[in-house]
Amino acid sequence: MGLTAIPADHVAAVVTTLEMRARPPLRPLPPSPLRLERWRSPDPDRYRALFRRVGEPWLWYSRLAIDDARLLAIIRDSRVEVFAAVDRGGVEVGMLELDLRQDGETELSYFGLVPEFAGHGHGRWLMAQALVLAWRAGTTRVWLHTCTLDHPRALGFYRAQGFTASARTLETFPDPRVAGILPREVAPHIPLLGG
Repeated sequence: MGLTAIPADHVAAVVTTLEMRARPPLRPLPPSPLRLERWRSPDPDRYRALFRRVGEPWLWYSRLAIDDARLLAIIRDSRVEVFAAVDRGGVEVGMLELDLRQDGETELSYFGLVPEFAGHGHGRWLMAQALVLAWRAGTTRVWLHTCTLDHPRALGFYRAQGFTASARTLETFPDPRVAGILPREVAPHIPLLGG
């Protein structure tokens, strides 16, 4: 057993790939006051604002670090579907992004709720919505990634929804707080060493 040194201005995470190879049995939709709203032509600023609100505690940064042209090439691709979970007051409190660019596969690219909505059953509702949308004609695999930087219950949640782990990798990347992409005070549970 060995340890691998990571530069002080980097972060490391164990990434687990999870998948479903068959549509799960139909079950009643969990109750939630939220509704799902499709963004057919997402505005990059609005998209990034929601991405930041949902993902900042977990150091989501990839979509914040690319320019508008690269972002729009992804989120406005006809095979990528972006949804916001919206509360009764019309406030966007969660996001779901499905990537159908691989034939026969649907990747849940991004899935999450703002922190104050976590742990109240809304995740089960959002996942039920995601699975209905992901399993369409010709789909043979629905998959996603989670990592050790995500919510501590994320892996267990995905497994409880019927996903099985299929691969594990190690990812290292420059700490987005050191790079100035995210505020230095976010994700205090992940030590900030560099800069």
